[in-house]
Amino acid sequence: MPEDKTANLATPFQVNQKVVYPLQGVGQIMAITERVFKGKPTQYYQIFLPVTDMTVMIPVGKAVEIGIRSIVPREKAQEAFNIIASDFEPITADWKMRYQMNLDHLKSGDITDIALVVRNLYHRSKVKELPILERKLYDSAMKLLIDEIAFSLDIPVAEVEAIVHEKLEPLGKSAIVSSLDSDSDSEEEFEPEPEEEEDEE
Repeated sequence: MPEDKTANLATPFQVNQKVVYPLQGVGQIMAITERVFKGKPTQYYQIFLPVTDMTVMIPVGKAVEIGIRSIVPREKAQEAFNIIASDFEPITADWKMRYQMNLDHLKSGDITDIALVVRNLYHRSKVKELPILERKLYDSAMKLLIDEIAFSLDIPVAEVEAIVHEKLEPLGKSAIVSSLDSDSDSEEEFEPEPEEEEDEE
């Protein structure tokens, strides 16, 4: 049996704390345990991720490097709201380049980067229907954004969803449609950059 190390630990995060795991969403640290790995005692966070109903084991020493972070404060959540409500800035019509750019934003795990993905892809969808992979990226970014803001502001997810769509829609209605015929949104012959699997030993 692994030894439970849930008390008096000098670690960046503590038991029961809500944290964000990049690309995975908001989770909760259920325990901090110690196991022997390659002959050495190693501490691990046990993080439960409700969105996938999974518990992952993350080495304490690698958590920050992987991108595990605390829920943002209220001011940062409000900044994300401001970003999605800001003026629409057209992005490249090349969907392959656009996909990689937005994927990089999402990988950063920063809530302001996630808000940019939501804003950019929402307005792009008003110009032309998103390719399947981009649509999945948009849905993932929206879920990540809404969940973290709900935890940060301590308000229901449904309320956050309503606020997000209210801030997006006025701009969506006035988005300028241009150069549609020159867009190239075919997914043929494009393979997105493979995800790097994190070491969760």
